[in-house]
Amino acid sequence: MTTALTAALLAWYDRHRRVMPWRAAAGHAPDPYRVWLAEIMLQQTTVATVGPYFDAFVKRWPTVAALAAAPRDDVLQAWAGLGYYARARNLHACAQVVAHEHGGVFPDTEEGLLALPGIGPYTAASIAAIAFGRPSVVIDGNVERVVTRLHAIATPLPKAKAEIRAVLAEIVPEDRPGDFAQATMDLGATVCSPRKPRCMLCPWKLACRARAAGEAERYPVKLPRAKRPVRRAIAFVLSDRTGAVWLRKRADEGLLGGMMEVPSSEWAKSDPSEKEARAAAPAALAWRTLPGKVRHGFTHFELELTVWAARGRRADVEGGQWVAIDGLGDVALPTLMRKVIAHALKDARDTPKAKPPGRA
Repeated sequence: MTTALTAALLAWYDRHRRVMPWRAAAGHAPDPYRVWLAEIMLQQTTVATVGPYFDAFVKRWPTVAALAAAPRDDVLQAWAGLGYYARARNLHACAQVVAHEHGGVFPDTEEGLLALPGIGPYTAASIAAIAFGRPSVVIDGNVERVVTRLHAIATPLPKAKAEIRAVLAEIVPEDRPGDFAQATMDLGATVCSPRKPRCMLCPWKLACRARAAGEAERYPVKLPRAKRPVRRAIAFVLSDRTGAVWLRKRADEGLLGGMMEVPSSEWAKSDPSEKEARAAAPAALAWRTLPGKVRHGFTHFELELTVWAARGRRADVEGGQWVAIDGLGDVALPTLMRKVIAHALKDARDTPKAKPPGRA
């Protein structure tokens, strides 16, 4: 279906489309592997953040078969710092399913894509539209903003999604659905911005009800966010005489699953008692409480860590892995754990060293 709105948007996109490493050039067929990889990386992450990770991944693993053959720990290590680490585990699992069960070819329908690990309704619709030209309705945050303003949809999100979907279903074209999906995203990212939208540059300005009412920034309407609870724990940074830090691998399932970690007490509503903390420590050593806290936000809660540090011997702990400071980039260490280690290193630098005996 082609409407005046559709035609105006696609004409605007042909002139102003953003250049991205995963986006096929005009007139070229998209690579489903690159589309899929980008869509997984872009979940809850900005385009600017994803760019370098995407380039590194496709250089190291240029095909889905290459990614499927990679050790999972290598994939987790390459993902470290990108966050939401279940995506990396599902990424590797999905690559293996596509490589081993689909002959290295991605399913070309939303239904087929939804059957793969780590692909939900939005991602399936986006891949189906962009990679395979299916007339799927693709709705991300940018699209929500554009459409709620276009029709002045006062229903708060997320309830408004049904109305947004109905609007888009009427104007998604049969011949360029992938370009249409990317055009609406680009429009929201570059013109219909959350604050001070550049309405005079918008191809839909004459049809936009929010602009006509002078209330563009009112939309989309959102309910107040619930305050995230705070969990607390003690993290234990154990180093040896060379400065190497002892790390261990987290269980495969759950938050930060399969990643390396600085050990800690249980993440709970309150700090553990002294007895509980020492029982959780990886070794019975002279632990020192460092000043300050390490704070990190997860989707559903905030984490506040007190850091204990100790110098020990390699014989003091079993298992795990001793990693030199300059080798931390070679292990799958999530951002939270990097913050903890950086906190300990800063304290070590700031703590005055004792003077050698016999000197003034």
